[in-house]
Amino acid sequence: MKRILVLFGLLGVALSAQTPGWLLVEEEVAAEAAKPGITVVHFWAPWCPNSAAEHKEQGWRKFIAAHPEVRFIFITVRSSDPGYDYLEARGVGGQENLTLLHHPNHVRRGEGRITSFMDIPLSWVPTTWVFREGRLCYALNYGEVRFPLLAQLIADAADDWRH
Repeated sequence: MKRILVLFGLLGVALSAQTPGWLLVEEEVAAEAAKPGITVVHFWAPWCPNSAAEHKEQGWRKFIAAHPEVRFIFITVRSSDPGYDYLEARGVGGQENLTLLHHPNHVRRGEGRITSFMDIPLSWVPTTWVFREGRLCYALNYGEVRFPLLAQLIADAADDWRH
């Protein structure tokens, strides 16, 4: 069996796109994040006020359009509603560099709630991760994203300078 190795530098953990116990959605995201270039993975929920705040003044729509070289993956979590209509009404959807996914676990609070994704802790909605070729470079785990900060993190992740 061929395994695709995905390295998450900040966590120091090697993961595979075929890790036992992973859901199909996790395998799909790992495979996309392992591709050349930058991938932004954004976890959100249609019921979440912080997620809604990110769409003020068409925030995500403008940001995705301004970064055509970046792959964006939006994953709806902790909601039975995938939120695709919600996103479309805010101009998010249909972009070539955007993939919309829905996590099958709908539990918002309590036992059974999603607490990790691809073996990386997921404690808050929204959460935004920046990957470069399978390596987790930055994780914004608490609250709504600030787009100037995200733009800087993407630029830093894409930089060829090696530390």
